[in-house]
Amino acid sequence: MIPLSDIVWHQWWALWLLPLPVLVYFGLPARQKTPGRALRVPDSRPYESLTQTSVPASRRHWLRLLLLGLAWCALLLAVARPQSYGEPVGVPLSGRDLMLCIDISGSMREADLYAGNNRATRMAVVKQVASDFVARRDGDRIGLVMFGSQAYVQTPLTLDHATVQHFLAEAAVGLAGRSTAIGDAIGLAVKRLRERPEASRVIILLTDGENSAGVVDPLAAARLAADNNIRIHAIGVGADAQSGFNAPFGARTTELDEETLKAISQSTGGQYFRARNQRELATIYREIDRLEPTEQDAEEFRPLRELFAWPLSAALLFSVLWALAGIWPSGGRQR
Repeated sequence: MIPLSDIVWHQWWALWLLPLPVLVYFGLPARQKTPGRALRVPDSRPYESLTQTSVPASRRHWLRLLLLGLAWCALLLAVARPQSYGEPVGVPLSGRDLMLCIDISGSMREADLYAGNNRATRMAVVKQVASDFVARRDGDRIGLVMFGSQAYVQTPLTLDHATVQHFLAEAAVGLAGRSTAIGDAIGLAVKRLRERPEASRVIILLTDGENSAGVVDPLAAARLAADNNIRIHAIGVGADAQSGFNAPFGARTTELDEETLKAISQSTGGQYFRARNQRELATIYREIDRLEPTEQDAEEFRPLRELFAWPLSAALLFSVLWALAGIWPSGGRQR
């Protein structure tokens, strides 16, 4: 039930028309009946009852008059357009534009990360943690760039985070080649971001190797990003290189080029992070949440609801009842 104090009238002037039927009834001159011939009889008493209205007919007259008045009042209430405002809803003033550049080269199949106590591939850990990160970024436009030997846009900037998570989960290692084109991935992300507002452009670069393919040098791509006021946060994933008797059979030496990744981040005003397991990667993404906060509840609006349908329906109902009362047989009898 909506309190009357919460109802506003968009066209309140229509309520001034409520007494209009009464004014018309009493203001207009009475209709003059044309005199006609009358039947003259010696004794008129036997015929007097023929001109008397029965009691039920009189009641029906007043009932119809009441229904007509109610229909008029309800119709004017609908014309006045009653409206009510719902509860305040928070709306982000602005969101950030985030391009996630995810390495899907062949080395991402390496199972040297731990998810809890279980060994998992680098790609499996990245999918889980990055998906949780996307779910937390309400109000942000997020895009997805995949890269191996080539880089391509998997998802353009969008507010549809479910789609980003879907394509992230469907990412296949080695689909774009076994090598790593870091520079091309950055350049492609910059191309997608440079038309967006300057204060909100961010690239999150995740890789487990060094630049070994592509036509764009990573540092040259980083300078291009800096020229366009785009920050790059770089994440290097993979366990530290192991050797000796403690190294598991088949362990590979990491090819991660941390110096280049640090230089990319520093030149653009971003930060470099190192992730050796799922817990560290999750912590990194939470730190990026802190560095790149999403604006929330900066503004509020109250949704507007139109209520004219209720009095309009009542006016229609009263009109139907008025019409039925006119054709319904009277319960009284004439003498």
